[in-house]
Amino acid sequence: MAGVIANNFGSLPVVFEKGQGCVLTDTDGKTYIDFVSGIGVNCLGHNHPKLVKAIQEQAAKQIHISNYYNSDKSLAFSALLLEKTGFSRVFFGNSGAEANEAAIKLARKYGWLVSTGQIADAAGKKGEAASGKPRNVIVTLEKSFHGRTIATLSATGQDKFHPDCFSPYPAGFRTIKANDYDALKTAFDDSVCALMIECVQGEGGVNLIEPEWAVAAADAAHKAGAIVIADEVQTGMGRTGTLLACEQLGFRPDAVTLAKGIAGGIPMGACLYGGILSEVFVAGDHQSTFGGNPIACAAGLAVLSELTSDGFLQAVAEKGEYIRKTVRGWNLPCVKEVRGRGLMIGIDVTQSSADVQKACLAAAPQGLCISTAGPNTLRFLPPLVITKDEMDAGLAILKGILQK
Repeated sequence: MAGVIANNFGSLPVVFEKGQGCVLTDTDGKTYIDFVSGIGVNCLGHNHPKLVKAIQEQAAKQIHISNYYNSDKSLAFSALLLEKTGFSRVFFGNSGAEANEAAIKLARKYGWLVSTGQIADAAGKKGEAASGKPRNVIVTLEKSFHGRTIATLSATGQDKFHPDCFSPYPAGFRTIKANDYDALKTAFDDSVCALMIECVQGEGGVNLIEPEWAVAAADAAHKAGAIVIADEVQTGMGRTGTLLACEQLGFRPDAVTLAKGIAGGIPMGACLYGGILSEVFVAGDHQSTFGGNPIACAAGLAVLSELTSDGFLQAVAEKGEYIRKTVRGWNLPCVKEVRGRGLMIGIDVTQSSADVQKACLAAAPQGLCISTAGPNTLRFLPPLVITKDEMDAGLAILKGILQK
């Protein structure tokens, strides 16, 4: 009897059995070039030898340990991750939504500590910032996406993710338009505790945030005493050609959330923070039974070691530019715009993106796996280790579909 999984995903009609590198194989033996990588999760592709070895070796030693204690792998991974990103604290969870939930709680407690005069705010003010009034509003961006829990849905700036059937949604979120300088003039008052932004809006359409605006937004938030959170669940861990995408935008957040590729396919999320936030969380404030388990941390160590090896991230940036340049060079009337950073790419087409996705999957003799980010936007998130031959093979399939 075939298993039955809740149809929350509207899954496509294919059943995958195995993968190698950037190629997937279904149960009928058909192969597919993978331009999805588990929605940016399989950053080292499928069956990467160093990742597999790390997982196998750790599974033979220890699979799980209660967070009442520390594991050697969680301490080792946290040390390397903090060293490479420049933060001083990390909370480990199991997903991007959990990482963002942690950041939301961190911001709300920060706001409470400021409003009650227990700590100084991001502008360096303490006594005069102690208004006693709630400081709990988080400013997010229109077209953003932060997760599917009730709180992270509230933070998400897209009405389609707020159906009445899940209401009431938690209050305390306000949205502004990205790249809009006028919006910054009134976005921050003494009720705001944080600005939360994606460096590239993935689910919202692979929309790019202008570096100058990101710097201005972060400055405006800090001047108003609010912290800045970078949601790098999809953009982080090398996806855009730097370890963190905020490096390219030129601002330094107070907290960063990560997931997707952080452990190469093992479920994991993280909230990194430091500076004025270093001592905000205390024991009991936020916890996770499975967060930072030894297998996930062993996988994270293997991934991070690869990402930070000589030339790896530069190659990611070059591969992304190669794909964008190639698609633009087709000069197809149906291709309206190509954009992205690193190997996070959006292509606007005149056709239905869902129809193109299905046609690529059904292509013969080899299929192509792509994602969508809107009714007319194709989204590419290939493994960061993808080769030129694999890029060319996948692009040839796509071109054939678009020319029909």
